[in-house]
Amino acid sequence: MDLLNSKFVYSERRLNWIDYDKGISIILVGYAHCFFTLKGYGPNIEAYPIINDLDVFLYGFRMPLFFIISGMFLAKSLQKKSLSGYISARADTILYPLFIWGIFEISLKIINARFNPSIAHEGASSMDYLYLIINPRVTGHFWYLNTLFCIGVIYAILKSILKWSANFQIVLGLALYAFSSYIHINKLNYGVITDICEYYFFFALGDLISDIVPSGKNIKRSTLWLMFVPLVIAFFVVQYFCWDINIRKSLDGISYVEHRLPHLYLAQVLVGCAFSVILSFLLQEYKAFKFLRIIGYHSLYVYAMQIIAMTFARIIFYKICKISYVPVLFVLVWASGVILPIVFYNFCLRFNLWRLFTFKKPVRQVEYLQNNNIFSFKTSDNLSSADK
Repeated sequence: MDLLNSKFVYSERRLNWIDYDKGISIILVGYAHCFFTLKGYGPNIEAYPIINDLDVFLYGFRMPLFFIISGMFLAKSLQKKSLSGYISARADTILYPLFIWGIFEISLKIINARFNPSIAHEGASSMDYLYLIINPRVTGHFWYLNTLFCIGVIYAILKSILKWSANFQIVLGLALYAFSSYIHINKLNYGVITDICEYYFFFALGDLISDIVPSGKNIKRSTLWLMFVPLVIAFFVVQYFCWDINIRKSLDGISYVEHRLPHLYLAQVLVGCAFSVILSFLLQEYKAFKFLRIIGYHSLYVYAMQIIAMTFARIIFYKICKISYVPVLFVLVWASGVILPIVFYNFCLRFNLWRLFTFKKPVRQVEYLQNNNIFSFKTSDNLSSADK
């Protein structure tokens, strides 16, 4: 059984390097979420400092990259769908799963805290349902979906109605980025506005380079390697330098460079994203590690479900299976947080439970899953042209 729906993904006409890039990024995000899920629950993960060191080292460019990629598709989306269609699509693919899975996760936390008095101080409250909209950082990782939707809508309105060019929006993004730095340095709480200000520049950057960054298919391998080698060196130098600062500064923890040294953080993001893009071009060129395309294709749904999937995996592997050796437990929970959401997403589409992820039915995917008897032991005679 093709539980990850890989044949459908591979048959889609997409920019493969985008899916490679998103796949790499969501795996790195999953590493951080896994550390968060296991820390303070069960075995002493802090007894293995290398796990935390890697988390800090890989921090910085992961989330801005998603905003850059999203901005790259803005212009084509507006041409194809118009402003109202673009906003509607964003609400369907981003805002809808934010509410569905955000409400579900908060509800689980409230229930868990009620029946486990020892963690009541860590549990959610009914106010968190409102915070999903106005201050999503309080609820955890759902800040990303909220911010991505808000920035996309604001940017599209300014571009379509006020006719602001990408260059002008870059200037606006830098001004907002400077304001977000002021907010962080002075420890102010502006809720979702803070994240909008911090990440608006990266979305604008994606729009600006959308006509410059090619598909990668026409770039010679030698050219890619010539760009990749110096970027590898720059990446490790910058990441190590930022890691050293973050690991020594306890005031803001892993976010010290991001919050206190915004100029350095900006450099870290740009170098990290450039490295990731060129790496993705190379993977596309050599058709290597194709499973990353599957993960990247499903990245949004992986993100929405990841903490829930990892929490259940932690319970199963640690509480039920009695696996307490931290390195093994960490890998199992980390892998579960990436794979299980993909399997569950395709399972829901196969059995017409797609409203758990989207308001509008993804007709092509649903029909493919059903016609090819995915999640069934029957062999279909009705294979699509992609399978022949």
